[in-house]
Amino acid sequence: MLRMLEAQAPAKQTATDTISTLSNRLNHGTLLEDRRAAILGLRSFAKEFPASVASGALRGLISSLTKDSEDVDTLKIVLETLLMLFSPDESSPEASDDISLWLADEFTQRQDNITTLLDLLETPDFYSRLYSLQLITAICSARPERTQECILSAPLGTTRLIALLDDPRDAVHNAGLLLCTDLTQSSMELQKLVAFENAFDRVFRLIEAEGSLLQGGIIVQDCLSLLANLIRGNTSNQSLFRETGCVLKVLDLLPGGKKDGSQVDDGDDAGPFENPQKAKNIWGMLAVLRMFFVQGSVSTRPNAEAFQKHAFLQRALDLAFNTRWEGPIRAEAIYTCVDIIRGNSRLQEGFAQLQVSTPSQNNVAENGKPQVNGVTKAFVIDALLDLTLKSSTPDLYGSRFAACECLKAYGYNHAPIRLHFLHRAIDGHTSGEDETANVLTTLIQGPPGSWAKNPYGSWFAAVLVLHLISDEPEAKQLLMAVKEGDASSGEEEVTCIQAITGNLIECLQKEEDERVVIGYLMLLTTWLFDDNAAVNDFLGEGSSLQSLVQTISHSPPSSSDIHTIIRGLCAALLGILYEFSTKDSPIPRRTLQPILTSKLGRERYIDALKDARRHPLIRDFEISSQGSSLPSAPGSSLPAVFFDATYLDFLKDNFSRLIRAIDRDPSIEILPSSSSSGAAGVNRDVLDELRTQLEDRDSALQKFEADILSLESKLAQAQAEHRRDAETSATEVSRIKSINEALQRGHETEIDKIQQGHRATTEYMQDQHAKDIEDLQTNLKQADAKIKEVEQGVQDQLERVQGDLERWKSAHGDAQRERDAARSELGRARKDADSAQAERDRARAEADEAKKSASDAQGKLTKLSDLEQERQRIASELSGSKSRISELESEVKVADEKAQDGRKKFDNVTEELRQWEVQLSVRDKELTSANHKARKAEGKLKEGEEERKRIQGELDEMLMLMTDLEEKRTRDKKRLKALGEEVSDIEDDEDGGEDEGNDEDSAKEDDID
Repeated sequence: MLRMLEAQAPAKQTATDTISTLSNRLNHGTLLEDRRAAILGLRSFAKEFPASVASGALRGLISSLTKDSEDVDTLKIVLETLLMLFSPDESSPEASDDISLWLADEFTQRQDNITTLLDLLETPDFYSRLYSLQLITAICSARPERTQECILSAPLGTTRLIALLDDPRDAVHNAGLLLCTDLTQSSMELQKLVAFENAFDRVFRLIEAEGSLLQGGIIVQDCLSLLANLIRGNTSNQSLFRETGCVLKVLDLLPGGKKDGSQVDDGDDAGPFENPQKAKNIWGMLAVLRMFFVQGSVSTRPNAEAFQKHAFLQRALDLAFNTRWEGPIRAEAIYTCVDIIRGNSRLQEGFAQLQVSTPSQNNVAENGKPQVNGVTKAFVIDALLDLTLKSSTPDLYGSRFAACECLKAYGYNHAPIRLHFLHRAIDGHTSGEDETANVLTTLIQGPPGSWAKNPYGSWFAAVLVLHLISDEPEAKQLLMAVKEGDASSGEEEVTCIQAITGNLIECLQKEEDERVVIGYLMLLTTWLFDDNAAVNDFLGEGSSLQSLVQTISHSPPSSSDIHTIIRGLCAALLGILYEFSTKDSPIPRRTLQPILTSKLGRERYIDALKDARRHPLIRDFEISSQGSSLPSAPGSSLPAVFFDATYLDFLKDNFSRLIRAIDRDPSIEILPSSSSSGAAGVNRDVLDELRTQLEDRDSALQKFEADILSLESKLAQAQAEHRRDAETSATEVSRIKSINEALQRGHETEIDKIQQGHRATTEYMQDQHAKDIEDLQTNLKQADAKIKEVEQGVQDQLERVQGDLERWKSAHGDAQRERDAARSELGRARKDADSAQAERDRARAEADEAKKSASDAQGKLTKLSDLEQERQRIASELSGSKSRISELESEVKVADEKAQDGRKKFDNVTEELRQWEVQLSVRDKELTSANHKARKAEGKLKEGEEERKRIQGELDEMLMLMTDLEEKRTRDKKRLKALGEEVSDIEDDEDGGEDEGNDEDSAKEDDID
């Protein structure tokens, strides 16, 4: 029965068939519920069968993003299914990296697909935004370049992405941050667009919201990664960063700033709640800041100036010398200072004035230095020297290397600073009173403690001195003048080079740390190269050569791989000694050659150099890690750093020359001047022979000079006799000349007297004439002034008389009117007396008043007669004034006659002046004729220029005519074509360059015709 049921049961459906069925439903389903059910089924297969689901339903899923975008639930499961396809199970048989590439290609080949995903970012739904971001991130991981192009082409693509950083939901803005970081890794255009969407401010807000650097987690690190992408190598974004005030914002985030998160950080007392991400955040921020100061970039200097306006160097140094922070952070802070000051002379000069806090052993003030809570203030150069040269724990080796780099950057390309640094080092070493670590003291006497405890002390000192004297002859001379030993106490004085060489030989014999030996060898090879005086100083102690040869010849059985480098550097030092030694050196070249060729051997010398050159520490130095992340040497806690970059550049540049040095003839010497020019050198034997010949010639020349002196003495005697005869003749001639000159002087004196008398008479007459004219003019002016005064006085008197007359007339009229009024009143009174007897008393009173008025009128008549007399008196005075005026006029006539006489004399003088003017006019005519000739020449030139312009104008007219003819010809051809006439192919080719506008013009003309 069971078998029958099994036989009648339908066949089991495989996963492939199920996926095909679901894909068919998704692609052809019309109802939303059917498509959702199909998508749910496909989602269950997406992890284990990604290839099958993608091949059958990928396009349906992508189209569902658009068709079902309004249904949030369907949209969610679609996005989940697509994300599962990008990350299938590793145990799935269909799992492959090619699936992700295929999926990404399907999305990026059509711009609409990416635009649809970007549109979903604007929906308020949480899952739609989050899954869309994750899906774009997955596509970008598979096809970054194509995804970047689609984002750039999409409308408001970058704007919508950057807006997600402001989303209040952590998952959304974190996913948006990761996507922006991926998109901006390699696209310069996207970096600029993202930066101009106010990305810097949004990133800083995210960092502050996460608790800043001290309390922030992995999100802060992602923010720093985005900042690094926007800043790295992008000068326009760096300028935008400066101009938008972000410099101050980033400084506020550093420890010690306003927004560093210290308000919730307990510092050293945080205990188990210490943020493990704090150190990474601070280190990451410093790494981002270093991107602003890349050496060689055009924006490095303006960036450094902008940061230093806010005292960034002091902030970085405070961070570097704060013992609270780990070694990598302190090293990175110092490296940041290195990048800022390197090559910037203004910042280099001000860098030494900064002060930092260094820990002290006690709380009592030492040597007058201020201390606060066991911390001493020190200048930064002294603090860097102490950090570099003094022994420290292994975790601070990165900081020591950074401090050494900072000291090198302090004097980089600034010779005065290097010389000043060297002067202070020499003064401190010779006086023995230097409180801080001294490079010369460490180099000559060894580091504090021993070489075994602090090998990098001597290594750092050698590197610093190497940079101080590199390409500085003056610095080399200063160091060569340094002496060790007190001669007054019976001690042997040795030079600085000999003292360093003694330390080198001692380290080789005692097998001290290789770093010390390499440091001394680097310094000596750099110092002695192309310096004959330094080579002679070294060869003054000849026992050192035997130790160097023995080091190269006998390799101990237990020698390490580093010993190969030491052998090569010793060979390089011997080659430099032989190359730049001379015949006059303490050990001549002919003595040095057998040491190299016999005791050492040519093959061994060359093999030592080549083995060292092939060593990975030298060969791969440029790609090996340096700085804070220093690798440790095998079996040692010390970093595997043995060389300085400047020295290896020097060694590699001169390697071939050192190989050839052993083959140079000992008679050929290299002069310092020929070293830089690449000359082959000078043969010393030939030079000595030439010097002998020169000495013989000098002696012969001296003999000839003695003969010349004897001949010159005889010649002087003959010349003396000749001079005596000549002097006798000259005396006679001078006597005759004196007589002749006396006669000439007498004649000239007479002539001068006559001329002086004539000139005096002429000058007297001229002066007299001028005085007469001035007197006449003065008299005329005085007469005119007197006339004007008299006329003014007469005018004033007339005005006064006329005023009095007017007043008299006015008074006379008033009196007349008063008399008439009195008469009329008297008539009326009489009439009133006759008519009214009853009013007699009143009439009498009026009569009395009339009588009084009459008496007043009589008085006024008397006054009028007085005024008439006054007028007659004024008239008589006026007649007297007129007579005075006539007298003055007669005097003026006399003065005019005198002036006419003066004018006659003046006319005579004027006639003489006219004669001189005639002579001048003759000269002017000559000058005018010359000018006329010049004008004629200029006229000819102008005529030639006008003729040239005329010809040019004719040519221009001909060109215009030809152009018109060509245009007319073209129009005629087109008209013929339009009428159906045949035109030759050659003519068509000639007409091929005509534009469409001419065709339209021809068509219009045809219509008109």
